[in-house]
Amino acid sequence: MAERTVFFVSDRTGVTAETLGHSLLTQFDAIRFKAVTVPFVDSVGKAARVARQIDGEADRTGCRPIVFTSFVHNAIRAPLLRSRGLVLDYFAEFLGALEEELGVRSSHTLGKTHGMLDTRSYNSRIDATHFAMDSDDGHGVIHYDQADLILTGVSRSGKTPTCLYLALQYGVFAANYPLTEDDMESDRLPAALNDHRQKLYGLTIAPGRLAQLRRERRPGGNYASAGQVRFELRSAEHIYRKYGIRYIDTTQRSIEEISSTILSETGIKRRANP
Repeated sequence: MAERTVFFVSDRTGVTAETLGHSLLTQFDAIRFKAVTVPFVDSVGKAARVARQIDGEADRTGCRPIVFTSFVHNAIRAPLLRSRGLVLDYFAEFLGALEEELGVRSSHTLGKTHGMLDTRSYNSRIDATHFAMDSDDGHGVIHYDQADLILTGVSRSGKTPTCLYLALQYGVFAANYPLTEDDMESDRLPAALNDHRQKLYGLTIAPGRLAQLRRERRPGGNYASAGQVRFELRSAEHIYRKYGIRYIDTTQRSIEEISSTILSETGIKRRANP
């Protein structure tokens, strides 16, 4: 399989360059990409050093590196444009067109995307993250009145990472409650969830994938056995249908896709912008 080096270079955290760049690179299955992230390139001198690094990689591999950048200042971008990489800059591509359409110049302010200029949005994400951690795995049920969402499902179906992603990205107050074997044998919704049915959303997963995840966490025993996994998933999905709880199969979905689907289907209001 062919390999190409990819640089994600930014004057701030590099999250924007990485996110958009990875989205584009997923369309090229036949190539293995070696990623190099260089954040906080906020001066011409730093940009020049990165340009030399890009040129060195071109010499080493014999191929032109691909460079995704998100700079707001042309002067800092300039050394990279003189490098031997294929430079794709999101701000350069779109800011000019937006300025022309809106009839005003952009502020060219560093750090607005992932900084703390919007303190309300930032604080919402922090508060939501604390809530998700305090309400993880069935804890903090007395605070469920504050929850925007309560995820439920069997162990290792993806509840905790989804709650944390919703909190960190969107400021959503998300709790999660695990369905236990006692709940499944009784075929009833846990008492702690009865008063919060409108906030519930279920997760399920393919038996083979769940068994694999459980073996990685706790090898041996009944926890990851094929029979136990099938029983728990069958029972959980029966409870979802019985109580009219919407649910999603997480097997082939990323955390980002799971979260976006939940927000779209529930109409939960985002407290913060990603």
